[in-house]
Amino acid sequence: MERTGSRTGPPARLSGLLAAFSAALLTAGALVATAPAAGAADVDLARNGGFEAGLDGWSCTGGSGTAVSTPVHGGTSALKATPAGSDNARCSQTVTVKPDSAYTLAAWVRGSYVYLGASGTGTTDVSTWTQSAGAYQQLTTTFRTGPATTSVTVYTHGWYGTPAYYADDLTLTGPGGDPVAVPAAPTGLRAGTATASAVPLSWTASAGATGYRVYRGGTKVLDTTGTSATVTGLAASSAYSFQVSAVNAAGESAKSAAVSATTATGGGGGDGGLPAHALVGYLHSSFANGSGYTRMADVPDSWDVIDLAFGEPTSVTSGDIRFSLCPVTECPNVESEAEFKAAIKAKQAAGKKVLISIGGQNGQVQLASTAARDAFVSSVSKIIDTYGLDGLDIDFEGHSLSLATGDTDFRSPTTPVIVNLISAVKTLKARYGAGFVLTMAPETFFVQLGHQYYGSGPWGGQDPRAGAYLPVIHALRDDLTLLHVQDYNSGPVMGLDNQYHSMGGADFHIAMTDMLLTGFPVAGDQAKVFPALRPEQVAFGLPASTQAGNGHTSPAEVTKALDCLTRKSDCGTYRTHGTWSGLRGLMTWSINWDRFANWEFSKNFDAYFGG
Repeated sequence: MERTGSRTGPPARLSGLLAAFSAALLTAGALVATAPAAGAADVDLARNGGFEAGLDGWSCTGGSGTAVSTPVHGGTSALKATPAGSDNARCSQTVTVKPDSAYTLAAWVRGSYVYLGASGTGTTDVSTWTQSAGAYQQLTTTFRTGPATTSVTVYTHGWYGTPAYYADDLTLTGPGGDPVAVPAAPTGLRAGTATASAVPLSWTASAGATGYRVYRGGTKVLDTTGTSATVTGLAASSAYSFQVSAVNAAGESAKSAAVSATTATGGGGGDGGLPAHALVGYLHSSFANGSGYTRMADVPDSWDVIDLAFGEPTSVTSGDIRFSLCPVTECPNVESEAEFKAAIKAKQAAGKKVLISIGGQNGQVQLASTAARDAFVSSVSKIIDTYGLDGLDIDFEGHSLSLATGDTDFRSPTTPVIVNLISAVKTLKARYGAGFVLTMAPETFFVQLGHQYYGSGPWGGQDPRAGAYLPVIHALRDDLTLLHVQDYNSGPVMGLDNQYHSMGGADFHIAMTDMLLTGFPVAGDQAKVFPALRPEQVAFGLPASTQAGNGHTSPAEVTKALDCLTRKSDCGTYRTHGTWSGLRGLMTWSINWDRFANWEFSKNFDAYFGG
């Protein structure tokens, strides 16, 4: 799927200005280089400016930075930081300084549009940059602190949409500030009202702290600069213990006194009666294609969730969803309605779940009005009741979901098609109760791509569908039984390692699933982090055969992906952010195509999980 508006340099309205001033800025840099040499009492105050200790002492927005062994300017390590979306890959640290004192900031950089600067100086904040450095080039600038300034922030960053830049041997030379003491442990830690998957925490600030670390059961789960945080990705109806520590340049305090909290019961977001490891498949019930028609009674017991493909609208904006069995003229072996219903009951008696899947490639659904929303609830309820189904699968593709201009926060969406879908699903869940099974099958374009791009972007021009499923998943996370993103028919997507990953091998499934189980900044904005889902809420989707879709993955590569995610073995070069033995399983398009391929996909699943 093609995306538009991704930037390969500074915005057009700035590019001419940047070019016009580049010579002047470089001249200014040359003048700066002639500043008086540091005095005998001056020292280098930057911590780990050569990145020999990785990113120790540094904070990079959106997880954009990493330490690499090549190319370096000096020593054995350097910083590599990759801009993404609206994130310019800013890496910074706060340094203690003396008031009313002169400082020289310098660094060796490599790349296009690389910046070096200092903020919080108490006088005039400074920065310098290079337009293009094919080899390492030194940037230098100076500043004087204000009469009350005791700390400054030094930073590097790139430019939106440009490739990765490198920085090494950063120094801040000048008189050292007064010694910084490790802050005291935070006090007053308290837990707010918990949901089924999250606990909000708050505490009293510690004097001298520049940040805080939050621990769950003794393990660090997040960092924050404020005095509140929400721990997500928790299991429903479970007790947890939390502590917080304070940090600054001198180190980390002792942990606070612990506070306990118990998550709420998880409504429809429980396991829906699924086995610990489940196989999900789509059954072509309303149409035929090259794979042939498969009767419900002929679906093997390997399949734990059977999605009926598809319920489709009478028109794109009507919200009126209809479902019927494939006509006999198209599917000569189709069963009768009575046989179909009886087969569904038999599957359910064997512990299987049968859902109606809405949408698909050709079923565009846009709930742009409250009338469409209400029609959706009414018509989907009728299908569920007619066939005695267990729940709903949302497979909105194409142009069903997109974000209006100005709708920039997935936590509080305003676009009608998003808001109305969330409302409709909540109504259905309330109608059918805790046993209602809710699954979703978005494409990577609508989920993981949101790590880089969200909606039309800060300048407009991006595809407004980018990341458009995120507000839906987030609003329904406590009702969601299972999310199985389609890891196929996808372009390359950037993972949490700031590298692009392409479909067809274990690496793609590992990187895409790691994002869902770890959480990620949306459009690179560290203040807008999509929280991790619980492992039992996550599966990943693949084509069942080479004929079923682009991105088919061989059984051996599927096994590698499962080994990495559930056992942290055979991961290749990618490093996951955890190990999730509770990962729910796999989804495939489709049961029919698996039958066409002699059941290769389901046999491999059974062999892996002992089905």
